Amino acid sequence: MKGGENTNAVEEAVAAAFRAEWGQVVATLIRVTGDWDLAEECAQDAFAQALDRWRRDGVPRRPGAWLTTTARNRALDVLRREAVGAAKLREVAVTAREEPSDGRETDTDDTDDSGVRDDRLRLLFTCCHPALPIEARVALTLRTLAGLTTPEIARAFLVPEATMAQRLVRAKRKIRNAGIPYRVPPAHLLPERTTGVLGVIYLLFNEGYAATSGADRVRANLCGEAIRLARVLADLMPDEPEVLGLLALLLLHDARRATRVDAAGEPVSLEDQDRSLWDRAEAEEGAGLLETALRGGRPGPYQVQAAIAACHTTAATAGATDWADIAGLYGELERLVPSAVVRLNRAFAVGMAEGPDAGLALVAELADEDELAGYHLLPATRADLLRRGGRPREAATAYERALELVENEAERRFLEKRLAECRSG
Repeated sequence: MKGGENTNAVEEAVAAAFRAEWGQVVATLIRVTGDWDLAEECAQDAFAQALDRWRRDGVPRRPGAWLTTTARNRALDVLRREAVGAAKLREVAVTAREEPSDGRETDTDDTDDSGVRDDRLRLLFTCCHPALPIEARVALTLRTLAGLTTPEIARAFLVPEATMAQRLVRAKRKIRNAGIPYRVPPAHLLPERTTGVLGVIYLLFNEGYAATSGADRVRANLCGEAIRLARVLADLMPDEPEVLGLLALLLLHDARRATRVDAAGEPVSLEDQDRSLWDRAEAEEGAGLLETALRGGRPGPYQVQAAIAACHTTAATAGATDWADIAGLYGELERLVPSAVVRLNRAFAVGMAEGPDAGLALVAELADEDELAGYHLLPATRADLLRRGGRPREAATAYERALELVENEAERRFLEKRLAECRSG
């Protein structure tokens, strides 16, 4: 693009660069400065500058390189103003000379004990240090690596925004005060980090596959980043069944991603998706990884979820789906990971296998317990089962409640469409 680009085009380019490059820019700055807050501040400043500079000069050929260089220069300016930053300034300057103009690492970069040289994977393991609570590990990585806002992360965890903000502050303080190293740990320490790392990657994919807020139902960049990190982790830990199980799960879900919304961006239910458009190569890769993982004889939550996803992707038609098998798998998943959300998914599967009334009875139990208060999928699931059971008036009331709680605009439109159908009889 040349100078004088219209505002909308530049804003779209900056938004696309944010989705693609935020994690890399922040991870690089954390590596070279060691300061998490400074890294985020300078990355934000670089994206703000892009809005102005790209309008004047045009969008650069390599936006990520431009953003990395701009953010690093901003960090240098900040450190120059701080007397205590003199030593760090020299370190950043040396690193800058060693890196190519595209802002990515070269062969001169140091490696950690694992031999892994991916900045984002280093950041992931740093965020998932066992000294941090599991909630903080996931939240911090979603903020620093994926660029999710505090409100988005709060909604993903079903907690107030203020609670999540404090959680992020405490996590960064803990990393700084405890001197937690920015690296992938050596092989003998990997197992203790695995659960947290898998949880981060899973929630990262989940936010992309079913965005909690915003206009888009699917955020493909987050799905892609989660799969990329899962592949790197699987290469690093090829004998861990749950690592392979997670990668299998993500691939099986992602195989259906292109059909989850129509040409207008509106959500399409699983039973209405055009299965001929599913990515069969991706689905087959996921199924193969699942088989390999299960041969390890150590079934875990991600392997069970992958088996559930495989039930959907292997069914030739929606009517051929083995809902009884899916309900049984959700029962096993609940045993491994007791969760109200898992029970809600099992309730729907039971409703599909045994009839809507059987599922509604389980949904009613969850509603009485109040654990999912504020979770829009609870009334939405009830509404769907009522609709399938031929009770449109009751379904309409439940859809109205779900609409009061939903945050994603595309999903809101889907629920509004269902509500209109119920009101029309």
